[in-house]
Amino acid sequence: QVQFVESGGGLVQPGGSLRLSCAASGFAFGNRAMGWFRQAPGKERELVARITAGGNTNYADSVKGRFTISRSTTENTVYLEMNSLKPEDTAEYYCNAPISSSWSTFLGSWGHGTQVTVSS
Repeated sequence: QVQFVESGGGLVQPGGSLRLSCAASGFAFGNRAMGWFRQAPGKERELVARITAGGNTNYADSVKGRFTISRSTTENTVYLEMNSLKPEDTAEYYCNAPISSSWSTFLGSWGHGTQVTVSS
């Protein structure tokens, strides 16, 4: 059974940092691209960052230069280091693996996510 468990969210002041973790299980993690997504209240879920099986990364323009995605094959975990956080980064954050390169369908159901709130 494919499963994703996100953690590491919290309340942080603008300009602060957080590190999110996503523990994946139930599939060959090392062979799959992984992505971090977020969804703010009243908005569509959006792809924030992605990493291929080989370690190539890609970011949404809104987080480029501030967020870093990485992965540990030994731990079956993908991370999202978030720096210089802004109030507009406030959202529920999720991870998942795409079924194909189109990133339109995903391997598992969406987990509970981890809430990030950026506020003074």
